[in-house]
Amino acid sequence: MSNRMSFARWNTTLAASVLALGGLWAPSAHALFGDDEARKAIVDLRQQVEAGRQASEAAAAQQRESDASIKRSMLELANQIEQLRGEIARLRGQNEQLAREVADLQRAQKDVQAGIDERLRQVEPVKVELDGRSFTAQPAEKAEFEAAMATLRKSDFVGATAAYTGFLRRYPTSGYTPVALYWLGNAQYAARAYKDAVESHQRLVREFPDHPRTPEAMLALANSQVELKDTKGARKTLEDLVKQHPQSEAAGAAKERIARLK
Repeated sequence: MSNRMSFARWNTTLAASVLALGGLWAPSAHALFGDDEARKAIVDLRQQVEAGRQASEAAAAQQRESDASIKRSMLELANQIEQLRGEIARLRGQNEQLAREVADLQRAQKDVQAGIDERLRQVEPVKVELDGRSFTAQPAEKAEFEAAMATLRKSDFVGATAAYTGFLRRYPTSGYTPVALYWLGNAQYAARAYKDAVESHQRLVREFPDHPRTPEAMLALANSQVELKDTKGARKTLEDLVKQHPQSEAAGAAKERIARLK
């Protein structure tokens, strides 16, 4: 635009010069300029006009080329921006896919870990607190003892006898042994298997004299002996109970029974 304005001003100046020369051609000026000089001046002006025109066209062509170059650069930039947008979208999609895969792997890992933890719980020893005593037991061992207790609570004395007997056979060194012997003897007594009850309670008294269940086992042992008409044996059991565990509740009950046996 500035080139075209400059060319227009130059044309205006040139026109003014031509007019001025025309004035010099007036008859009064023939004395100053001859025809050859006038023609030469006109030729010079024409050459200047042509040079100006060519310069203006060259400037306009250069401007058009510059505009075209700018348009091409802008188009290329737009294409690059579009390509970058596509690449960003592709990378975003990959990132989302990776995020989903990572989440799936994490869930799978948690499931595997949960499965491992569950299997470990099935085989790792567990701590047991029973009758004031602490010990460890296998999960299956604990479950079997609790199943035997559940059978006894249902008053299935024959079934409980079988459950405790099987438990003691499978786990001969179990921390549950003294408690299992105590309840086995009680189940046998309730099932009227008095001789078996005597054996179970005597084993408990013999092998675990300091266990909290031992005084109660001695009292139950005396009951079985009474049922077997072994009054002498029952009295000795009760006297040993009072002597060995004088502070126990069972000792108070034993004293009353000793009095009734006389």
